[in-house]
Amino acid sequence: MTAPTSFAEVLIAWQKSAGRHDLPWQNTRDPYRIWLSEIMLQQTQVATVIPYYQRFLASFPDVGALAAAPVEMVMEHWAGLGYYARARNLHRCAQQVVAAHGGRFPGSAAELEALPGIGRSTAAAVAAFAFGERAAILDGNVKRVLCRQFAVPGFPDAAKVHQQLWELAESLLPEGDIEAYTQGLMDLGAGTCTRSRPACARCPLTSTCLARQQGLQAALPEARPRAAVPERSTGFVLIRQGQRVLLERRPPSGLWGGLLVPPEGRPEAVLARLGLQALSQQALPPLRHAFTHFRLTLEPVLCEVPESCFVAEPGLEWVELAQAATAAVPTPIGKLLRQVASAAD
Repeated sequence: MTAPTSFAEVLIAWQKSAGRHDLPWQNTRDPYRIWLSEIMLQQTQVATVIPYYQRFLASFPDVGALAAAPVEMVMEHWAGLGYYARARNLHRCAQQVVAAHGGRFPGSAAELEALPGIGRSTAAAVAAFAFGERAAILDGNVKRVLCRQFAVPGFPDAAKVHQQLWELAESLLPEGDIEAYTQGLMDLGAGTCTRSRPACARCPLTSTCLARQQGLQAALPEARPRAAVPERSTGFVLIRQGQRVLLERRPPSGLWGGLLVPPEGRPEAVLARLGLQALSQQALPPLRHAFTHFRLTLEPVLCEVPESCFVAEPGLEWVELAQAATAAVPTPIGKLLRQVASAAD
């Protein structure tokens, strides 16, 4: 047998012998399961995704079940996974697959890319794993592998560099074994050619890696040019009635779209809007939370209201304090609710 020589041949041989083969979404051609995993894995590590993926499948075993579910239920299953637009698009995509494609995912990357929430790289991954299509992927891990292997300068998401990487990814595609090749790229970036301290000594491509030859592993890929991170702040009013807390459903789009949060604003304005009188009011310690493009300081205030208070405004619901942190709430709101619940014990 001839030893592999090309980039793709080396990667395919390595993946078959040393790559990952037992992830929950592997060893299947089911496009629903593959698509679900690919959406969850965007910006999120495998270890974090696995329990979410398993819970999703238990509640929504196929695309029809996901499409038929209320979006609030989908958001509840997603809570804590972050980047919540993914969950909204996941639901929209399932509904479109059912309505426009009879519940069957289209079989090409070009058709998949036309669906909500599916970009070029994700479409290619689903097409490769589910249908064996020869299509190139270019997620964050792959960008890092290519930047180092071929010593590509510049920030990978800069327009010219991004286009160069796509052209490179397309040029490297093998004629066959596209599944092993695609998984090999993912495995190499996730476990060997890592962002910091790459394991060059056990990399199958170390002999051809230009970054290693030039001592540039730590410098490539180049970081995003630094810019000042905007700072924002907002108030949240945790309205407590006995062992219940009042939460409000956010609009479908925007920050934390579709999730439950305490009413936002100054306590006086929130209480007046809801027609409530507070028995007591206590400012809680501010909580900082970092998003991709800004940092948010949450300024919470805990207000106790009488048991006799009644709130009938749409979008508001009383939630048992003990269960509130595990409802469909954003991660920092969950932290606040756990603090309030702990103090109430």
